[in-house]
Amino acid sequence: MHATSTLTGSTEAARELAGKVAIVTGSTSGIGLGIADSFATAGMNIMLNGFGNADEIEQIRRDLEARHGVRVAYSPADMSKAGDIVQMVADTRSAFNQVDVLVNNAGIQHVEPIETFPPQKWDAIIAINLSSSFHAIRAVVPEMKARKWGRIINVASAHALVASPYKSAYVAAKHGVLGLTKTVALETAEFGITVNAICPGYVMTPLVEKQIPETAKARGLTEEQVIKDVLLHAQPTRQFVTTKQLGALAVFLCGTAAASITGAALPVEGGWTAQ
Repeated sequence: MHATSTLTGSTEAARELAGKVAIVTGSTSGIGLGIADSFATAGMNIMLNGFGNADEIEQIRRDLEARHGVRVAYSPADMSKAGDIVQMVADTRSAFNQVDVLVNNAGIQHVEPIETFPPQKWDAIIAINLSSSFHAIRAVVPEMKARKWGRIINVASAHALVASPYKSAYVAAKHGVLGLTKTVALETAEFGITVNAICPGYVMTPLVEKQIPETAKARGLTEEQVIKDVLLHAQPTRQFVTTKQLGALAVFLCGTAAASITGAALPVEGGWTAQ
Protein backbone atom coordinates (compact mmCIF):
# COMPACT_ATOMS: atom_id res chain seq x y z
CA MET A 1 0.00 0.00 0.00
CA HIS A 2 2.76 2.43 0.99
CA ALA A 3 4.81 1.68 -2.15
CA THR A 4 1.77 2.18 -4.37
CA SER A 5 0.96 5.51 -2.73
CA THR A 6 4.54 6.71 -3.17
CA LEU A 7 4.55 5.74 -6.82
CA THR A 8 1.23 7.49 -7.40
CA GLY A 9 2.54 10.63 -5.72
CA SER A 10 5.64 10.65 -7.91
CA THR A 11 3.53 10.19 -11.04
CA GLU A 12 1.26 13.05 -10.06
CA ALA A 13 4.22 15.36 -9.42
CA ALA A 14 5.70 14.56 -12.83
CA ARG A 15 2.35 15.19 -14.52
CA GLU A 16 1.92 18.47 -12.66
CA LEU A 17 5.27 19.90 -13.73
CA ALA A 18 5.48 18.48 -17.24
CA GLY A 19 6.00 21.21 -19.80
CA LYS A 20 7.03 23.89 -17.33
CA VAL A 21 10.22 25.83 -18.02
CA ALA A 22 13.10 26.20 -15.57
CA ILE A 23 16.31 28.20 -15.60
CA VAL A 24 19.01 26.58 -13.48
CA THR A 25 22.17 28.64 -13.13
CA GLY A 26 25.48 26.91 -12.60
CA SER A 27 24.01 23.69 -13.95
CA THR A 28 26.79 22.21 -16.06
CA SER A 29 28.03 20.23 -13.04
CA GLY A 30 27.44 19.52 -9.37
CA ILE A 31 24.27 20.56 -7.55
CA GLY A 32 22.89 22.54 -10.47
CA LEU A 33 23.17 19.60 -12.85
CA GLY A 34 21.55 17.33 -10.26
CA ILE A 35 18.59 19.71 -9.97
CA ALA A 36 18.35 20.08 -13.75
CA ASP A 37 18.30 16.28 -14.13
CA SER A 38 15.54 15.96 -11.50
CA PHE A 39 13.51 18.67 -13.24
CA ALA A 40 13.93 16.95 -16.61
CA THR A 41 12.83 13.67 -15.02
CA ALA A 42 9.63 15.49 -13.98
CA GLY A 43 9.08 16.59 -17.59
CA MET A 44 10.30 20.17 -17.31
CA ASN A 45 12.14 21.98 -20.10
CA ILE A 46 15.48 23.38 -18.97
CA MET A 47 17.77 26.32 -19.67
CA LEU A 48 21.21 25.19 -18.57
CA ASN A 49 23.89 27.67 -17.64
CA GLY A 50 27.51 27.49 -16.58
CA PHE A 51 31.11 27.33 -17.68
CA GLY A 52 32.93 24.32 -19.05
CA ASN A 53 34.11 22.56 -22.18
CA ALA A 54 31.70 23.33 -25.03
CA ASP A 55 31.61 19.74 -26.29
CA GLU A 56 30.97 18.37 -22.80
CA ILE A 57 28.17 20.87 -22.20
CA GLU A 58 26.56 19.95 -25.51
CA GLN A 59 26.74 16.27 -24.52
CA ILE A 60 25.03 17.07 -21.21
CA ARG A 61 22.31 18.99 -23.05
CA ARG A 62 21.70 16.17 -25.54
CA ASP A 63 21.77 13.53 -22.83
CA LEU A 64 19.07 15.28 -20.80
CA GLU A 65 16.87 15.62 -23.88
CA ALA A 66 17.38 12.01 -24.94
CA ARG A 67 16.83 10.45 -21.51
CA HIS A 68 13.81 12.51 -20.50
CA GLY A 69 12.10 13.57 -23.74
CA VAL A 70 12.24 17.27 -22.86
CA ARG A 71 13.75 20.32 -24.50
CA VAL A 72 17.02 21.62 -23.13
CA ALA A 73 18.85 24.80 -24.14
CA TYR A 74 22.08 26.35 -22.91
CA SER A 75 23.08 29.89 -21.99
CA PRO A 76 26.76 30.81 -21.52
CA ALA A 77 25.77 33.84 -19.41
CA ASP A 78 28.46 35.04 -17.00
CA MET A 79 26.76 35.27 -13.62
CA SER A 80 29.03 38.13 -12.59
CA LYS A 81 27.52 40.35 -15.29
CA ALA A 82 24.01 41.78 -14.92
CA GLY A 83 23.59 42.22 -18.66
CA ASP A 84 24.38 38.56 -19.33
CA ILE A 85 21.81 37.49 -16.73
CA VAL A 86 19.06 39.63 -18.23
CA GLN A 87 19.93 38.25 -21.67
CA MET A 88 19.77 34.66 -20.36
CA VAL A 89 16.22 35.25 -19.15
CA ALA A 90 15.28 36.82 -22.50
CA ASP A 91 16.85 33.89 -24.37
CA THR A 92 14.82 31.46 -22.25
CA ARG A 93 11.61 33.25 -23.19
CA SER A 94 12.63 33.17 -26.85
CA ALA A 95 13.34 29.44 -26.69
CA PHE A 96 10.41 28.32 -24.52
CA ASN A 97 7.96 31.29 -24.47
CA GLN A 98 7.99 31.61 -20.68
CA VAL A 99 9.90 31.14 -17.42
CA ASP A 100 8.08 29.21 -14.70
CA VAL A 101 10.91 28.30 -12.36
CA LEU A 102 14.20 29.99 -11.51
CA VAL A 103 16.93 28.20 -9.58
CA ASN A 104 19.79 30.45 -8.53
CA ASN A 105 22.61 28.00 -7.96
CA ALA A 106 25.78 29.46 -9.50
CA GLY A 107 28.54 29.90 -6.98
CA ILE A 108 32.27 30.12 -6.41
CA GLN A 109 34.40 29.79 -3.30
CA HIS A 110 37.70 30.98 -1.85
CA VAL A 111 39.14 29.94 1.51
CA GLU A 112 41.66 32.24 3.21
CA PRO A 113 42.07 34.20 6.46
CA ILE A 114 40.42 37.61 6.44
CA GLU A 115 43.67 39.58 6.71
CA THR A 116 45.03 38.08 3.47
CA PHE A 117 41.71 37.52 1.69
CA PRO A 118 42.11 39.11 -1.78
CA PRO A 119 39.61 41.96 -2.35
CA GLN A 120 39.07 40.82 -5.93
CA LYS A 121 38.01 37.40 -4.64
CA TRP A 122 35.54 39.08 -2.27
CA ASP A 123 34.06 41.10 -5.15
CA ALA A 124 33.75 38.05 -7.40
CA ILE A 125 32.10 35.89 -4.74
CA ILE A 126 29.57 38.58 -3.81
CA ALA A 127 28.79 39.17 -7.50
CA ILE A 128 28.27 35.52 -8.43
CA ASN A 129 26.90 34.08 -5.18
CA LEU A 130 24.59 36.96 -4.23
CA SER A 131 24.13 39.72 -6.79
CA SER A 132 23.41 37.27 -9.62
CA SER A 133 20.35 36.04 -7.70
CA PHE A 134 19.07 39.62 -7.41
CA HIS A 135 19.48 40.29 -11.14
CA ALA A 136 17.84 37.00 -12.15
CA ILE A 137 14.91 37.37 -9.76
CA ARG A 138 14.36 40.96 -10.86
CA ALA A 139 14.15 39.77 -14.48
CA VAL A 140 11.65 36.93 -13.94
CA VAL A 141 9.27 38.29 -11.29
CA PRO A 142 7.15 40.57 -13.53
CA GLU A 143 6.22 37.65 -15.78
CA MET A 144 5.50 35.37 -12.82
CA LYS A 145 3.30 38.03 -11.20
CA ALA A 146 1.37 38.51 -14.43
CA ARG A 147 0.75 34.76 -14.69
CA LYS A 148 0.04 34.40 -10.94
CA TRP A 149 2.43 31.47 -10.66
CA GLY A 150 6.14 31.00 -10.20
CA ARG A 151 8.77 29.17 -8.23
CA ILE A 152 12.10 30.71 -7.21
CA ILE A 153 14.62 28.48 -5.46
CA ASN A 154 17.87 29.92 -4.19
CA VAL A 155 20.55 27.37 -3.47
CA ALA A 156 22.09 28.92 -0.38
CA SER A 157 24.11 26.76 2.01
CA ALA A 158 24.33 25.71 5.61
CA HIS A 159 26.60 28.77 5.60
CA ALA A 160 23.48 30.90 5.19
CA LEU A 161 22.67 29.84 8.75
CA VAL A 162 26.04 29.35 10.45
CA ALA A 163 29.59 30.46 9.79
CA SER A 164 32.92 28.74 9.32
CA PRO A 165 36.37 30.32 9.54
CA TYR A 166 38.26 31.50 6.43
CA LYS A 167 35.13 31.87 4.28
CA SER A 168 34.23 35.52 4.91
CA ALA A 169 32.92 36.30 1.42
CA TYR A 170 31.05 33.03 0.96
CA VAL A 171 29.34 33.17 4.35
CA ALA A 172 28.43 36.83 3.87
CA ALA A 173 27.01 36.12 0.42
CA LYS A 174 24.96 33.12 1.57
CA HIS A 175 23.54 35.02 4.54
CA GLY A 176 22.59 37.69 2.00
CA VAL A 177 20.89 35.11 -0.22
CA LEU A 178 18.71 34.06 2.69
CA GLY A 179 17.75 37.66 3.41
CA LEU A 180 16.94 38.18 -0.27
CA THR A 181 14.84 35.01 -0.24
CA LYS A 182 12.72 36.19 2.69
CA THR A 183 12.23 39.67 1.25
CA VAL A 184 11.12 38.53 -2.20
CA ALA A 185 8.88 35.87 -0.65
CA LEU A 186 7.00 38.62 1.20
CA GLU A 187 6.75 40.79 -1.91
CA THR A 188 5.34 37.98 -4.06
CA ALA A 189 3.23 36.06 -1.53
CA GLU A 190 -0.09 37.16 -3.00
CA PHE A 191 0.85 36.33 -6.59
CA GLY A 192 1.07 32.53 -6.47
CA ILE A 193 4.87 32.71 -6.31
CA THR A 194 6.98 30.93 -3.73
CA VAL A 195 10.58 31.83 -2.93
CA ASN A 196 12.67 29.45 -0.86
CA ALA A 197 16.29 28.74 -0.01
CA ILE A 198 17.72 25.25 0.00
CA CYS A 199 20.64 25.14 2.44
CA PRO A 200 22.87 22.17 1.64
CA GLY A 201 25.69 20.93 3.77
CA TYR A 202 28.74 19.49 2.09
CA VAL A 203 28.10 17.82 -1.26
CA MET A 204 31.04 16.27 -3.09
CA THR A 205 30.92 18.64 -6.06
CA PRO A 206 33.76 20.24 -8.05
CA LEU A 207 33.40 23.33 -5.82
CA VAL A 208 33.94 21.31 -2.64
CA GLU A 209 36.74 19.26 -4.20
CA LYS A 210 38.54 22.52 -5.03
CA GLN A 211 38.26 23.90 -1.50
CA ILE A 212 39.71 20.79 0.15
CA PRO A 213 43.34 21.68 -0.67
CA GLU A 214 42.62 25.37 0.05
CA THR A 215 41.22 24.51 3.48
CA ALA A 216 44.14 22.16 4.14
CA LYS A 217 46.55 25.01 3.46
CA ALA A 218 44.59 27.56 5.52
CA ARG A 219 44.31 25.23 8.54
CA GLY A 220 47.63 23.41 8.28
CA LEU A 221 45.98 20.01 7.79
CA THR A 222 46.22 17.16 5.30
CA GLU A 223 43.47 16.83 2.71
CA GLU A 224 42.30 13.60 4.39
CA GLN A 225 42.01 15.46 7.69
CA VAL A 226 39.97 18.19 6.02
CA ILE A 227 37.43 15.65 4.72
CA LYS A 228 37.18 13.73 8.02
CA ASP A 229 37.74 16.41 10.65
CA VAL A 230 36.36 19.56 8.97
CA LEU A 231 33.80 18.72 6.29
CA LEU A 232 32.12 15.57 7.57
CA HIS A 233 32.77 16.52 11.19
CA ALA A 234 30.27 19.35 10.69
CA GLN A 235 27.57 16.88 9.65
CA PRO A 236 26.43 14.47 12.39
CA THR A 237 25.44 11.87 9.80
CA ARG A 238 29.11 11.81 8.67
CA GLN A 239 27.87 11.53 5.11
CA PHE A 240 27.96 13.90 2.15
CA VAL A 241 24.62 15.22 0.90
CA THR A 242 23.82 13.96 -2.62
CA THR A 243 22.71 15.94 -5.64
CA LYS A 244 19.75 13.58 -6.05
CA GLN A 245 18.48 14.51 -2.59
CA LEU A 246 18.68 18.20 -3.44
CA GLY A 247 17.03 17.64 -6.82
CA ALA A 248 14.13 15.80 -5.21
CA LEU A 249 13.58 18.67 -2.77
CA ALA A 250 13.65 21.21 -5.61
CA VAL A 251 11.00 19.24 -7.51
CA PHE A 252 8.83 19.08 -4.39
CA LEU A 253 9.10 22.85 -3.88
CA CYS A 254 7.77 23.39 -7.40
CA GLY A 255 4.63 21.34 -6.81
CA THR A 256 1.23 22.17 -5.39
CA ALA A 257 2.02 20.33 -2.16
CA ALA A 258 4.61 23.02 -1.39
CA ALA A 259 2.44 26.01 -2.32
CA SER A 260 2.33 27.25 1.28
CA ILE A 261 6.07 26.99 1.80
CA THR A 262 7.66 30.36 1.05
CA GLY A 263 10.40 32.45 2.61
CA ALA A 264 11.84 29.28 4.14
CA ALA A 265 15.40 28.15 4.71
CA LEU A 266 15.41 24.39 4.21
CA PRO A 267 18.55 22.76 5.63
CA VAL A 268 19.78 19.57 3.95
CA GLU A 269 22.97 19.09 5.91
CA GLY A 270 22.88 15.95 8.01
CA GLY A 271 22.06 17.81 11.22
CA TRP A 272 24.87 20.39 10.97
CA THR A 273 22.80 23.40 12.05
CA ALA A 274 20.97 21.45 14.77
CA GLN A 275 24.15 21.48 16.86
